[in-house]
Formats: sequence, structure tokens, C-alpha cells
Amino acid sequence: MSSLDPKDIRLLARLQKDGQVSAQDLVDELGMSASQISRRRQRLEAEGYITGTPCRLNPDRLGLTVQAFIQVETRAQSNGTHQSIKRLVSTTPEIVAAWTLTGEADYIFRVYCADLKALNHLVQDVLLPHDSIGRVHSQIVMDQVKDDTALPLPR
Repeated sequence: MSSLDPKDIRLLARLQKDGQVSAQDLVDELGMSASQISRRRQRLEAEGYITGTPCRLNPDRLGLTVQAFIQVETRAQSNGTHQSIKRLVSTTPEIVAAWTLTGEADYIFRVYCADLKALNHLVQDVLLPHDSIGRVHSQIVMDQVKDDTALPLPR
């Protein structure tokens, strides 16, 4: 992170808020020319600080009314199990994020489903029958207080 100067930090902070911000808005807000901003952005992308500019969708508008976190305990601790879970995650669109964990659960999945029936189907008919999964524990989100993709940056 030592190669970032205060202008880089300001640019990254602004792009985290809105990756589609116009060049003119960046010029106005950051006090740099469009070409300076473009060169900095290209460098930050090339150096791996910027990995993409995803479009965030509204799950409610798409009929995805149930969000849940599902903790998964595997049957065994092996590379084969890990690869099997990775394949499951990559082929199950309801699983939008997955992490490996320390502690009781081996994985945690963030899922979106249309309704409780769809969540039940995911757990009962997709996850529990999977050869690598031993136990699942679901937690349904009641209210989302914060959902921000922005990372904390040095001030």
C-alpha cells in the first residue's frame, strides 16, 4: 500500500461509492484533469487495487425477498471435500458469497432466495444431500442494517 498517495486514496474512495461516476464528476471532485484521473485509474487497475466495477442489483425488485446465512460443516477435512464444495458454490446461483471459516462451521454461505419455500428447497434438496456436507445451520436475515462493499481506506 506504500505506493498509494493521497490522490490515489481519494480516487479509490470515490470509485468505491460509484464505479460508474462520470469523468467530469471526478474532475470536479478531485481537482485533477481527466487524463490524470484516467492514468491513475489504469495504474490502480494494473496494480490490482481495482478488481472490477460491479453493478449492484436490488434483490427486492428481483423478487429475492429472503436473505440468509448458512453455516456448513463438512463430513471430512480434505482437498477433495474443499473442491467439491467449491463446485457446489460455483453452480448454485442462490449462493452469492462463500467463505471458509475457523471454528465449528467450515464454510458460511450468503444466499438469496425468492421465499422461505425456495430457501427450504436449497437447504433440504441441494445442500443436505451433498456428499461433502455433514450439517447446516441457517440464519434468516430479518433486517439489513448495512450492506456496503466499500473497504476502509487510510485517511
